[in-house]
Amino acid sequence: MNTILETPPELQVQTWLNTNESLSLKQLQGNVIAIFAFQMLCPGCVENSIPQARKVHALFKAHGVTVVGLHTVFEHHAAMTEVSLRAFLHEYRIEFPVAIDTPADDPADPVPKTMRSYDLQGTPTLLLVDRKGRLRKHKMGHEQDLVLGAEIMSLIVED
Repeated sequence: MNTILETPPELQVQTWLNTNESLSLKQLQGNVIAIFAFQMLCPGCVENSIPQARKVHALFKAHGVTVVGLHTVFEHHAAMTEVSLRAFLHEYRIEFPVAIDTPADDPADPVPKTMRSYDLQGTPTLLLVDRKGRLRKHKMGHEQDLVLGAEIMSLIVED
């Protein structure tokens, strides 16, 4: 696992779905946080990242792990609206909270604010934050289930 050990920036969220309240990393501190950055039209996200996020949510929520989806749209903006995302979440039975990344202020800039602040290079991207609020993993692409499970367990048992 990466040893980044920095304080990550807050998520810059336009809208939260699957939760009745706005969430923040500061508010979630004390939990291990697994952030799955995705786009609903990204094949790697649909085939690998979303199913993995659902597994992590189901297997680890009782152990103090919070899964957050981050829908960060940097292409095909017109096709990936909030209405489309709500239908996607319903069809794929995604129950964990999902944040819609805030678009950039400049209409000519396709990169949303959280994506830029984390220097995400694309989707899927996995971010792991430990219980003390430190960013411990920042990986673009799919992580193997066994590797991710071991990394999450090591963060759960860490002092």
